[in-house]
Amino acid sequence: MIRIFRHYISRAYLVLLLAEFCMFFAAMYWGSDVRFLMSESWYTDNHITLASFIFSSVMSLSCIGLGLYRRTLSGEEYNLMTRVCISFGLGILLLVGIYYLLPDLYMARSVLVFAIMLAFMGMSLIRYLFYKFANFDHLKRRFLVIGSGEKAQQLISLNESLVHKGFNIVGFLTLTDEVPIIDSSLIIAYDQPLIKIAEDYKIDEIVIAIHDRRLGLPFDELLDCKMSGLTIMNIVEFYEREQGIISLANVNPSWLIFCDGFAQGDLRGLKKRIVDLLASILLLSVAWPIMCLTAFAILLESGFKAPILYRQVRVGEKNQPFKVLKFRSMKTDAEKNGAQWAQKNDDRITTVGRFIRACRIDELPQILNVLRGDMSFVGPRPERPEFVDGFNERIPYYRERHRVKPGITGWAQLCYPYGADEYDTIQKLQYDLYYVKNYSLFLDFSILFNTVEVILWGRGAR
Repeated sequence: MIRIFRHYISRAYLVLLLAEFCMFFAAMYWGSDVRFLMSESWYTDNHITLASFIFSSVMSLSCIGLGLYRRTLSGEEYNLMTRVCISFGLGILLLVGIYYLLPDLYMARSVLVFAIMLAFMGMSLIRYLFYKFANFDHLKRRFLVIGSGEKAQQLISLNESLVHKGFNIVGFLTLTDEVPIIDSSLIIAYDQPLIKIAEDYKIDEIVIAIHDRRLGLPFDELLDCKMSGLTIMNIVEFYEREQGIISLANVNPSWLIFCDGFAQGDLRGLKKRIVDLLASILLLSVAWPIMCLTAFAILLESGFKAPILYRQVRVGEKNQPFKVLKFRSMKTDAEKNGAQWAQKNDDRITTVGRFIRACRIDELPQILNVLRGDMSFVGPRPERPEFVDGFNERIPYYRERHRVKPGITGWAQLCYPYGADEYDTIQKLQYDLYYVKNYSLFLDFSILFNTVEVILWGRGAR
């Protein structure tokens, strides 16, 4: 892992991105060579170089948008060929748009066809090699876990569901007076100095995962390992780096007080506000036809007397209430029995509503909330005050998610499906806290690009 503007990026996926960017660049070059193999080229070297850069940039951004470089992608939701095909289709549409708006950059269809064929074959080869070699044990970081209780037990399955497994847990050490629940085959005998164990097992990093803080840690030995170049981290930092969450089961007030992050400031807020305004105006200029068609469809289904927009009170920054705007996707009497979660196959959702929810079109009026300053494009999703009051009482640190403006999309929406109960709320809060702690414009742009995946895959839509 490397940290860029406070956000953790997988080194392996960063290398994969750079390799595929170079491959896309070469594919356009080679596509031109193949097309003009028997005749003189129509294009200058400068034109081909610029076209190759545009092609590689567009295709790489499309792959980013489809989650092909997301380190938290599990095998269950991977669907490699589907994602690659959709990303190529999206890339082609973007290229056609660029050629239409900037005809001087136009490339012949025959050149583009050859470039796409070569790019597809090249990407298939690179992905095959990546998943064959990147998961070799000798290329993974080797972790030693100090602790063998419940917190340590939870780390075992953490790495198993991911497509790219970036680390191996070599073993666990049991401390004095600790009752182990880890399988005995995974426990390493603590019968020699810690640094010697680390050397014998070729350990790269040590994770502290004790279930009881009163258990005595071998501080002198840990200091020796630290001074010898090993990375020592507690379990909260481990989850933050590897999962992109602030683990509520392991965090405590002292960690929150002394950790880095959670910085606020007028300049940071101003930069985010400028980006929000520019993005809102740009998106509104593109989305207004879709918004008009959606409004007309709602009127046709529900009648001209039914409201098009749905206004609902939500909790915003610093716990200030505001009215969020959405296209109405439910029946007008959907909440006659009070506030409730949207459920899968909810019969309160209209036919038009089901479609616009799946495509996230119902969220488009929130652009006006962003223009007004109630919301940002990226941030924790705003929740209803009827739910927030109870969450503040029952869920630790829930109120901290309101330190920033709520957003149309967010880190939790990207990494976790729709939340339909309090358990899901707790899971999403862990991602929201990661966002609040590590906020940067880089993280915002990363989330915005990857939101394409959320829309196309229907993640979180209900």
